[in-house]
Amino acid sequence: MSNINNYIAENKDRFLEELFDLLRIPSISADSAYNDDVARTAELVKQRLEEAGADKVEICPTGGHPMVYGEKMIDPNLPTVLVYGHYDVQPPDPIELWDNPPFEPIIKTTEAHPEGAIFARGACDDKGQMYMHVKAFEVMMKTDTLACNVKFMIEGEEEVGSENLEAFLHDNVEKLKADVIVISDTGIIANDTPSITVGLRGLSYLEIEVTGPNRDLHSGLYGGAVGNPINILSKMIASLTDEDNHITIPGFYDKVAVISSEERAEMAKAPVDDSNYIEPLELGAVEGEAGYSSLERVSIRPTLDVNGIWGGYTGEGAKTVLPSKAYAKISMRLVPHQESDEITELFTKHFQDIAPDSVKVKVTPHHGGTPYVTPTDFIGYQAAKKAIEASFGKTPIPVRSGGSIPIVALFEEVLGLKSVLMGFGLDSDAIHSPNEHYGVFNYVKGIETIPLFYKYFAELKR
Repeated sequence: MSNINNYIAENKDRFLEELFDLLRIPSISADSAYNDDVARTAELVKQRLEEAGADKVEICPTGGHPMVYGEKMIDPNLPTVLVYGHYDVQPPDPIELWDNPPFEPIIKTTEAHPEGAIFARGACDDKGQMYMHVKAFEVMMKTDTLACNVKFMIEGEEEVGSENLEAFLHDNVEKLKADVIVISDTGIIANDTPSITVGLRGLSYLEIEVTGPNRDLHSGLYGGAVGNPINILSKMIASLTDEDNHITIPGFYDKVAVISSEERAEMAKAPVDDSNYIEPLELGAVEGEAGYSSLERVSIRPTLDVNGIWGGYTGEGAKTVLPSKAYAKISMRLVPHQESDEITELFTKHFQDIAPDSVKVKVTPHHGGTPYVTPTDFIGYQAAKKAIEASFGKTPIPVRSGGSIPIVALFEEVLGLKSVLMGFGLDSDAIHSPNEHYGVFNYVKGIETIPLFYKYFAELKR
């Protein structure tokens, strides 16, 4: 291990500068204006894998942005680790809220990262965390400590729903054959409180269109006689939860997994309380489903949130318009054993049922995902636990995340492989938001921990 740590220390500055090269490319998969940049990022990932020592590195075309694949098969008798990550990023908007240009990475200190954090779009989600695996692989190659075969699958469409991933998996089942999948697209509780994510919520994402009159109307001439789609949509959305923040869609909770009091007690050991939300977010109070702690509300309970709502006149000054249409985007985070398609159907039927005759409602499903739980007796989890114990000096706490990574359930369905969610980001790293960042400590600690995972996984598989 001393050889590994020495190599990391000697090459730390280069590891950072190589990550900066990746972060400078605006690989925004959601905007076709950046298609060339997405392709350029894939080429750079391919180059870095080759330089690190991977074989058979290729850029695999898909129906959209390409997949980058590489491997190092050192011994057929050894277990194989399949590394998944993504090189695409979210749009940086709103640009004006960034303290530095989002694709010009800089290092600044923060309260959570006194040793410095890398500020740039994609720093934590997921270029920084993906690139830890590339550099950890280089470290193992250069120090002759690679304990497992390894395959890399780095995609460019995660931020737009991984639309072409399923087809790629079905077409490459043999190529992707492995013993475990490792994903670093999650986080830890704190730098002095390591954790491993063992649960992810699923997702149902929808867009609503409410239409009233066939054109925009003068609100003085027609207001009071013609239904206003924005008013009506607002009332319909408000009715989706009751005074206890309980979702009112019939059948919504029918399949929700009941978490035992023992497991809830274990979750409560995490050093997280309402102050973790109130203070950094400058809130007056937390809010959520009655009967559950904030930690439980964002992990083991389903939710319904409006992600955007618009319609009518929103420009400067006044325009007294009664709009023809109103729109909203709504996401529902799901828990085991809720199914995305079924929840989408329940929502659609309910929303159409509660619409008054004065409007027409159109519900358009977007992407969804299945909840996922990693069993803690799985040897992949056990290897990650031992690796983090060795690198952090503390036993990691198993936690359930409120986020969704729909491809994790897909991996198990198509490849028959369980995933280990060994991420190193913090909740305060502002992923998907202005001023996204990733701690230098976390980046380096990830590179240090990953070789330990390979070591312990190989030992446990014997």
